[in-house]
Amino acid sequence: MEASELIQDSDDVCPHVEVSVTTTNPPAPPHPPRVANGNPTRHTSSSPSSPPPADAHDGKKKHERCKLSSLLQQNQLIHSLSTSLRRHCDYVKISVPEERANRLPKEWWKTGVAFLYAVFNLVFTTVIITVVHERVPDKSVSPPLPDKFFDYVDRVPWAFTITEVNGLILMGLWLIQWIFLKHKAIVGRRCFFLIGTLYMYRCVTMYITTLPVPGKHMVCAPKLYNDSTGKIWRILRLISGGGLSLTGSHLMCGDFLYSGHTVMLTLSYLFIKEYSPRWMWWYHWVCWLLSASGVICILIAHEHYSIDVVIGYFATTRTFWWYHTMANTHALRQSSSNYLSRTWWNPVFNFLERNVQTTVPIVFSWPVVLPSSCRQRYRMVEGGRDE
Repeated sequence: MEASELIQDSDDVCPHVEVSVTTTNPPAPPHPPRVANGNPTRHTSSSPSSPPPADAHDGKKKHERCKLSSLLQQNQLIHSLSTSLRRHCDYVKISVPEERANRLPKEWWKTGVAFLYAVFNLVFTTVIITVVHERVPDKSVSPPLPDKFFDYVDRVPWAFTITEVNGLILMGLWLIQWIFLKHKAIVGRRCFFLIGTLYMYRCVTMYITTLPVPGKHMVCAPKLYNDSTGKIWRILRLISGGGLSLTGSHLMCGDFLYSGHTVMLTLSYLFIKEYSPRWMWWYHWVCWLLSASGVICILIAHEHYSIDVVIGYFATTRTFWWYHTMANTHALRQSSSNYLSRTWWNPVFNFLERNVQTTVPIVFSWPVVLPSSCRQRYRMVEGGRDE
C-alpha cells in the first residue's frame, strides 16, 4: 500500500521540501501455537495490527529536513562573514577598556625623563670629582690609610685594566640584552633611575669625606685652584673618555668613597640576571665571574680602599633589591605598613611605576618593527589571495 500526503502549517513552513513516503503491508500475524494433538488452537477473536500513522512519520521527516536546511544557511552565513573579515581586516576594531588592554604600558617619555636624570648625575659626578681633586692631601703629607687587604696582597699593576675590560664587556652584554627585550621601556627607566641615584649617592660621599690616595703609585694631575677654564676642560675630558683609565681621561684623585667601578660591575650583573631566563644559568655564571673578578682586581690593583668596594657593593645591591621588591610586589605599594615607601625616592618610584600593573615578564622581540603602512599593505595582499 502506498500513501503520499502534503501537510501544510501556516506557523511552520519550510520552503523547497518535498515529502514522499512509501509504506509496505504490515507483517502477517504469527502462526497460532499448536497443541499436543497437532491441531492449532482456535481464537475466538483477532484484532489486526494497524500500520503506523503516515502523518507522524511525514512530519518527522519534514522537521529533519528543515533543521538541515537551517544549518546549511548558518554555515553559509559564517563563511561569508569570515571571508568579508579577511578582506577588510583593517576596518575591524574591537574596543577594550584601556586599563585591561595594556597592563605594561611603554611610556617612553618616562624613560626619557629617567635617562636625563641619569645623565645629569653622571655629569654632576665629574664636576664633584674635579672639585674634590683640589682638596686631596699630598702623598708626602697624608700617606695612604692602612688597609687589611693591602697588608696581605701586593699590588698588581695590570689588574685594574682587567677591571675596566670586564666592566665594558658586562655593559655591552646588558646593552644587547636590553635592546632585544620586549618591555625595554620599563626596564630602561628602572636602569637609568638606579644609575642616577647611585651616582648621586657617590657624589655625596665623595664630597663630605675626602680620603687620601690608597697607594703611592698613583699619579694625580696638578691642582688648578682658581683656574675655572682649566677645570671645565678637565670635566669635558673626563666625560669624553667615560671616566676610564684605559682612555687616559681619568688623571684626578679623590673619587674613592665609594667605588664607581664596583657600582657598574655589580649593577650590570644584577640587571643581566634579573631580565634573562632562569635556564640560562651558564650565562649568569659567566657574567658573575666577570663581575666578581673585576671587583677583586680593583683591590689587587690598589686603586680603591676595601671600604670603597664594600660600600659600593652594598649600596648597589640594596637599592636594586629595594626597588624591584616594590616593583614586583604590588600589595606593598598601597600598604600602610610598608617601610620601604618611606624612602626619599618613593614619589619618583610612584611616578615611574604607577601604570605598571603586573610583573614584567622576560620576553624578547626584534628591536626593529615594520612600519604600520607596510603591515597594512601586507594584510591587503593576504586578503586578496583569499579571494
